[in-house]
Amino acid sequence: MGRHYLPHTDDERAAMLGTLGLNTVEDLFIDIPDQVRFDRELELPAPLAEPELYDHMYALAAKNANLNDYATFLGAGVYDHYVPSAVRQILARNEFYTAYTPYQPETSQGILQAMFEYQDMICELTGMDVANASLYDGATAVAEAALVAVNSTRNTEIVVADTVNPAYRTVLSTYVTPQGFTVKELPNADGVLDPGTVVDNLGPETACLIVQTPNFFGILEDITALAKKLADHKAVLIVVADPIGLGLLEPPVQADIVVGDGQSLGNAPSFGGPLLGFLAAKQKLVRRLPGRIVGQTTDKEGNRGFVLTLQTREQHIRREKATSNICSNQALNALAAAVYMTLMGPQGLRQVAELSLKKAHYAADRIAAVPGFSLAFDRPFFKEFVIKANRPISEINQALLGRNIIGGLDLSCYYPELKDHMLLCVTERRTRAEIDTLVSVLEGMS
Repeated sequence: MGRHYLPHTDDERAAMLGTLGLNTVEDLFIDIPDQVRFDRELELPAPLAEPELYDHMYALAAKNANLNDYATFLGAGVYDHYVPSAVRQILARNEFYTAYTPYQPETSQGILQAMFEYQDMICELTGMDVANASLYDGATAVAEAALVAVNSTRNTEIVVADTVNPAYRTVLSTYVTPQGFTVKELPNADGVLDPGTVVDNLGPETACLIVQTPNFFGILEDITALAKKLADHKAVLIVVADPIGLGLLEPPVQADIVVGDGQSLGNAPSFGGPLLGFLAAKQKLVRRLPGRIVGQTTDKEGNRGFVLTLQTREQHIRREKATSNICSNQALNALAAAVYMTLMGPQGLRQVAELSLKKAHYAADRIAAVPGFSLAFDRPFFKEFVIKANRPISEINQALLGRNIIGGLDLSCYYPELKDHMLLCVTERRTRAEIDTLVSVLEGMS
């Protein structure tokens, strides 16, 4: 046959064609007009032997600026935190690696327990009562949370701070605008949302306020003050949180819903995906949550067991009763997060957060001392911060690449008023030497 990767023999193919009453495989495509058929060979290189193909693919991959060879100071939603080797080893086990969706949950006790443990730890991190078994990413978590608010309040306006990740806001608009809901963005004041202006922007049709902390600029928002402003309004408070930051910072218990991206919990950046959206809420909203919720029970013999307590997606119940048409979840990524949180424990998570905090502030102090560079905002921040430069950010990033450093995000892409401003991220993985090298490049450009 010449194609050892095809499972069927010539005799088997002939038998199948005979059953269909056909002579050749081409007869299967007889209804396709000649004028639309591709009548020549594909312009592809000759086939390679497996060792040659491996070398070729390795050479192609080596062209990428990977995080083994480059130190990255790029964050903005996807972060380079250390992933313990045990996480990958456990994920590779067949009972987990092949798990997709428990359509027959009683026969999928392993993955159901993993989901249950994941939900429990997300609740501990966020201070919420209940969490679902994950969503696609932080952006869809924000959009789904907004739909929860709309459905629970019966209002149609969604208010969001412009300090929320721009990608999240774009997905939010894509989600809700076709459904007839409106999105109202509140401008920041010196890098944060001003609690004093919130009430003036809430109306009788406001379903929710969405705010992120640490926000897209890395700055901590005053969630307590915002919650007080909403106390006399039925709008739902949705907080976008950094799960690593929750290992150190006070959880936003004043919120009704806490969402975010769990990529930093044991999942590699991987050039931007796959990601992991988490969504946790107060008990009063449990029946409005999207996706599925795993619960714990006992069987008739008293043994511990797990079930899908709530299945509110349209594949499981009548479409008009479904809370969302999210059709799947990130079970493998959620498992990675559960394994990571289990391995790290509260103290380990706190240590990662503390290291990120201290290293970020060390880097900020060093950069602020370089002529021509300054901190854009004089406010408390976690692991990300904004610097103002004396030249285009593209030039700075190009110079950094020459020293095997991936620089920060050019904020003018999303905030035109922040021309020559860069968002930098420092996690526990960055060393003093790497930070000092970044600073030396900036000093050379100043």
